[in-house]
Amino acid sequence: MLNGLKRILAAGTSGLMLLSALAVAGAGTVNAETAAGALEPDVFNIVALGDSITAGYEPGMTDPNTKPYGYAERLLEQGWYRGRASLANYGILGLKTAGLRNYTGAISTGASITAEGIQAGLLDPRISQFAAQTSKVKTELQAADLITITIGGNDVSSLFLNVGKLADPDFQTQLEQRLADYTVNVKATLENLRAVNPQATIILADQYQPAPRIALGANYTKLMDAAARMTAAADSVVASVNREEAPVLVAHVAERFAGAEGGLTHIIGVGDPDFHPTQFGYEEIARVFTKVQWGEYRTPAVPVMIPSTGPMSIVVKGVELNTPNKPIVRNGQNFLALRDVLNAVGATGKWDSKTSSATVIYGSRTVVIKMGSKVMKVNGKEFAISTPAFLHKVGKEDKTYLPLAALATGLGFDVKYSAKLRTAFINP
Repeated sequence: MLNGLKRILAAGTSGLMLLSALAVAGAGTVNAETAAGALEPDVFNIVALGDSITAGYEPGMTDPNTKPYGYAERLLEQGWYRGRASLANYGILGLKTAGLRNYTGAISTGASITAEGIQAGLLDPRISQFAAQTSKVKTELQAADLITITIGGNDVSSLFLNVGKLADPDFQTQLEQRLADYTVNVKATLENLRAVNPQATIILADQYQPAPRIALGANYTKLMDAAARMTAAADSVVASVNREEAPVLVAHVAERFAGAEGGLTHIIGVGDPDFHPTQFGYEEIARVFTKVQWGEYRTPAVPVMIPSTGPMSIVVKGVELNTPNKPIVRNGQNFLALRDVLNAVGATGKWDSKTSSATVIYGSRTVVIKMGSKVMKVNGKEFAISTPAFLHKVGKEDKTYLPLAALATGLGFDVKYSAKLRTAFINP
């Protein structure tokens, strides 16, 4: 059992291969033509810092076309449910608390730093890029509304690996030292972040214990107790810097994994097991972060695990569209019935049968879309659209279906699409 655990824990610090698609961006957007002229909208900015859990790593992610879908990407989707949101993800594989302290220190002071200066021996192929981006990261942190952190697993992984080899007094002594280091490094990290952004909410995750009882036997209780002490350390350091006007909070992830490790981590699976979260595990982590930030974790009414040709969800200004006129997908673009569009966005409009065109008015914008035309007009100015509007028979009626992304951007709305949730988010 401990040989298996050795492979699991070793993967966290020395066995990781990172695909190039672990991008510093959030989930994809709908390709819609942009009509310029709107005032700069309010965007909820999220910056995610930390280790491979922040990066969204899962074993086998070596295909450069594979994109991560971890807790941070899900948190971005939760932001879209509530308005416009952005994500900058700086999860670094193998990072320890000392490395995060070094990195945030350089960001805070504006000092240059090398990959080795962050942490010696990191295998993340992007580490030199991260080291060179401190000015960019600082700008993003200054604009952040929410900063999330996962860190600490790599600090204790080697100790957990040797749990069966160490006498209990030795294990406890080493644990005490690592907890002390964790506390010092995390507090310094939080202070660095506060120096950059005095007001953003900061949420720090505690550290879950990844191995189930079946893999650990009698050592399961010892490691669960160690994880509980890490949670207490996280609670303590956060309490020391938390302020009402500048919240620093804990996402208690560990309690969600306790007793469910086998399904929430890759420790039990095909081939060499790994302690990183499964998709179910990342979902749980996202739920915890979301509930700390917003109180509610939202999911689409349409089940996610459905064929790609099935129905999709449309969320407009936080309200999921519910209409008998189902959305239609053509050439990868989503179309809605004219009346449903007007009701959803709170716009006014009309249909002109003589010109076969729909006019939609929202605030200071007027959008005219003609059936079959690959051009729409926004306040009289023409913009190209990839797929034209069309008439679609619903029962005995012909309904006018408009290209959702093009129309929304023409009206000054933001459109984001989550392929995982099969949901389009439209926000003013």
